[in-house]
Amino acid sequence: MGKYIFRKFLHSLPLKPNSHSFMKSTLRYQRVIQYFLQGLLILGPVSITVYFIYIVFDKIDSLLRPAINIPGLGFAIIIAFIILTGYLSSFFVMGRLLSLLDKFLEKTPGIKLLYSFVRDFFEAFAGNKKKFTHNVLANVDDTDVWRVGFITQEDMSSFGMENYVAVYLPMAYSVAGNVYIVPREKIRPLPGISSAQAMKFALSGGVTETNTDGMDDHIIESVP
Repeated sequence: MGKYIFRKFLHSLPLKPNSHSFMKSTLRYQRVIQYFLQGLLILGPVSITVYFIYIVFDKIDSLLRPAINIPGLGFAIIIAFIILTGYLSSFFVMGRLLSLLDKFLEKTPGIKLLYSFVRDFFEAFAGNKKKFTHNVLANVDDTDVWRVGFITQEDMSSFGMENYVAVYLPMAYSVAGNVYIVPREKIRPLPGISSAQAMKFALSGGVTETNTDGMDDHIIESVP
């Protein structure tokens, strides 16, 4: 009776899985995970980019709502207005009027600080006074550690510091950054890398490859 019960107990235990089938199921599971990661690598950047474009489009398009509640029309009108303003500014009379407006806002108490900051910010990226075009390596410590940065001021004598330059160092995965006043001898030029490549390299934490064979924008001058 005891042997019968023991034999019945053994039959009730779950069977040990076959090692071959177990390996096949494990490989199948790993393959599914690999496909998932590959799909994530493809769809992740695309989805984030499309979502960002949608947010920008929706924000601009909503500026004229509810006056114009036709999707896309507000966006088209605002973009056309910006282009028209840029076109008209190339004419002498319009350019003089905009110059007078610029001087008025720059001298108006309470407004001049905000206006001059926003104007300089936009000009640093897209105007005739673009600042982030002189990419360099900067040594801001006493160690042999070099950081990717951009010279924003070539002469800091107004600060009482001769032979010093102002260098902006962007932070990885952030729109923030720091400005350092560095001795000129602690600056190394990067003539073989464009400013766009240097910015992408810094913001991506160094994972973006740089192309030293060809330049996707103008060649950067050496630090004098």
